[in-house]
Amino acid sequence: MFAYIKGVVEEIAQDSIVLDHDGIGYFIYVPTTVLSQLPGKGVEVKIHTYFQVKEDGFSLFGFLSKEELELFKLLISVNGIGPKAGISILSVLSAEDLRFAIASEDDKAIAQAPGVGKKTAQRVIIDLKDKIDFVGAVESKLDAGEKNAISGARNDAILALSSLGYSQTESYKAVAEIENADEMDVESIIKEALKKLTFM
Repeated sequence: MFAYIKGVVEEIAQDSIVLDHDGIGYFIYVPTTVLSQLPGKGVEVKIHTYFQVKEDGFSLFGFLSKEELELFKLLISVNGIGPKAGISILSVLSAEDLRFAIASEDDKAIAQAPGVGKKTAQRVIIDLKDKIDFVGAVESKLDAGEKNAISGARNDAILALSSLGYSQTESYKAVAEIENADEMDVESIIKEALKKLTFM
């Protein structure tokens, strides 16, 4: 219903804000990562929103970027994760950190969120790991020198393995375990990776 709301921040609470737009105050739940980035009261901001409809009322959940909103939508698509739990996860992990946690299967990082246990965190990983750009998530956490390690032939091999039906997580792990991969061509890397994948 609302793609975003642009307005002036009137109130800031522990887990929400009130945004004034043309004289109407919108109560919006936001993660603490959003609260920490707000410039303060009286400043105009653009909040990307998710509109929840329930039998007992309506709720708005807001984010400063479309990326955060899309991750939130992915989170609440997981069985057992509602909007409040989604907000909780994005309060302890930035969008970049959450993508990396899912891609690297780090359930401990996700389970840091209040109300999210280990089993729920593992369910998030299982359901979303193939929907996350694994290589992109890893590259965003690496410095320039490390990025070179998954460029070129390695990256092409990962893409090829993914096209064969393996998940990006499986493909990356298999390629990462190959010694001297930087000295090999794409075909050789794929052959070695396939050997490793048969034992995963």
